[in-house]
Amino acid sequence: MTPLHANGPVAGSWYEATAEAPGSYPPLDGDATADVAVVGAGFTGLSAALALAEAGADVVVVEARKVGFGASGRNGGQVGSGQRHDQISLEADHGKATARALWDLAEAAKGEVRRLIAEHGIDAGWRNGVANVARREKGVAPLHALADHMRRAYGYKAVEPLDRRAARALAGSDDVAGGLLDRDAGHIHPLRFVHGLARAARAQGARLHEGTEVTGREGTTLRTATGTIRARKVLLATNGYGGGLDASVAARVLPINSFVIVTEPLPEPPIAGEMAFADDRFVVNYWRMVEGNRLLFGGGESYGLRFPRDIAAKVRRPMTDLYPALAGARIEHAWGGTLGITWSRNPYFAKLDDGVWSAGGYSGHGVALATLGGRIAAEAMLGDTARFELMAGLPVPPVRGGPWVRRALVPLAMHFYATRDRLGL
Repeated sequence: MTPLHANGPVAGSWYEATAEAPGSYPPLDGDATADVAVVGAGFTGLSAALALAEAGADVVVVEARKVGFGASGRNGGQVGSGQRHDQISLEADHGKATARALWDLAEAAKGEVRRLIAEHGIDAGWRNGVANVARREKGVAPLHALADHMRRAYGYKAVEPLDRRAARALAGSDDVAGGLLDRDAGHIHPLRFVHGLARAARAQGARLHEGTEVTGREGTTLRTATGTIRARKVLLATNGYGGGLDASVAARVLPINSFVIVTEPLPEPPIAGEMAFADDRFVVNYWRMVEGNRLLFGGGESYGLRFPRDIAAKVRRPMTDLYPALAGARIEHAWGGTLGITWSRNPYFAKLDDGVWSAGGYSGHGVALATLGGRIAAEAMLGDTARFELMAGLPVPPVRGGPWVRRALVPLAMHFYATRDRLGL
């Protein structure tokens, strides 16, 4: 069994309850040919399909389940600035020139999300502002140093430090010690966004097929249950769901599960504004208010294939650590999703074979980077490889030893760091 088959549809998702149906994309029945075949209808795959179709390519997109089935349709909706690693770390690891190029690319990624929403009339509900908060005093100084560095070295004036009083007032919680506020980051309704990308790609001539699982690959030839897809080029945009299609991807992009709840309407919401929040725990908690005075809260991870039986109970615990007054709040929606992480937390962009590319492993920082990642992959397929090569240059070591070893090592490592969180280390 794989993550693709382990847990079924997005049962209980608030996103599904509040998103317009995307339309019908019938399964592919029989054989097909295309200039480019894209495997996976999430942010990366659909963004690539749209860019390729706009350039005149004949594109077919195949999705094993349905549009937005993976992390693209289930995530916290935060559109963060920068890469998964902060600029101070990137400068130390790669030098200032590469760090600046990675920052510029990440800024372009936020701009790409905004552009697509505006250009295609997508009702994604963009809201400005994300605050990163430290849960303990020792975490405040690094966030303040990062805010200062971004303002001085990058001229990024949208970020500001938060002292204890400001952070607690903004978050409405006494369990934060300080942080930074990024006014140019944002948050969206991710499923509405991915549905909008699907409609835009189809309007440009891309052929989309849900319920069409790729069961095997030989170069740029793909096998499905009903036939064969022969393409000149292929993009694997499966993130944590499709490692079986390439050994290099399987060894580097590792599936883990994350969980989200949405409360009933709250007569006294804990957060007064429209900001989204994320904390500095290794197993990150993230939250924001959504329509109808409801709190959307993401927290907790699991590392096996199956989701826990009681997702609401799993996520209620970290929510009430921050907001004890919500201990009795009714949970209206609870769901899980599988995302792709890498051991280095760098995205994995690679040209795998002649004519085959892959992009994924965004490690929880994927709304903007996955969306731009699709366009970057399309650029590479069309001959402009500069931005793809920049991302492909980031180190992503494999976890060696085959799938059984990876399934053992990843939980052990994650549990170790999660335990440090719980102990406040």
